[in-house]
Amino acid sequence: MTYSIQSIQVGLPKTVDYKGKEVTTSIFKEPVTGPVKLMKTGVEGDQQADLINHGGVDKAVCVYPLDHYSYWGDKLGGSLGPAAFGENLTVIALTEEQAHIGDTFRVGEALVQVSQPRMPCFKLNVKHGVTKFPLWIQETGWSGYYLRVLEEGNVRVGDTFSLVDRVEGHPTVLEVNQLYYPKDINKEQLRRMSQLPELADAWKKAFSKKLANA
Repeated sequence: MTYSIQSIQVGLPKTVDYKGKEVTTSIFKEPVTGPVKLMKTGVEGDQQADLINHGGVDKAVCVYPLDHYSYWGDKLGGSLGPAAFGENLTVIALTEEQAHIGDTFRVGEALVQVSQPRMPCFKLNVKHGVTKFPLWIQETGWSGYYLRVLEEGNVRVGDTFSLVDRVEGHPTVLEVNQLYYPKDINKEQLRRMSQLPELADAWKKAFSKKLANA
């Protein structure tokens, strides 16, 4: 199976009205042409509005699979434009079910590693005007995910993801989502997630908290 970049998007913070309040967000991204550099702290030309919950080395590049666009378009009642989820890279075939935590890929000139799922937040409501959208994403597990950049370099539309390393037994992004929003608590699985080396620290802490409260 070939995994590749369908489109690349970047954006700067923008202040919009949401339910009578001003909200500053970078979820409104636009496609770019030509090479774009993936850096350890983010994507060239991109800037985060909320540096507490977005950005940083574990969330340097936001990814969403094109494969889900048709489903969400039907759910939302219309076709979706570019960067419908505020992602930097819209990818083909490398879904949450295919990407494992810790997977290392060579894409273009960059070396990247899958670090964590993307946590759906209310900024998706701001973009699409549907209050339940984050809940729907939570229920499907189709959250998208983040990459950390191990080696900086340029990427282009059409570049393919070549798997360099995968740790046997590491969970997929979808499995991590399913464990984070479980129907039944499994302490051993929570403990495993809290100790998974390649999983972003914020998620390991969250799983540790869930384990302590189980």
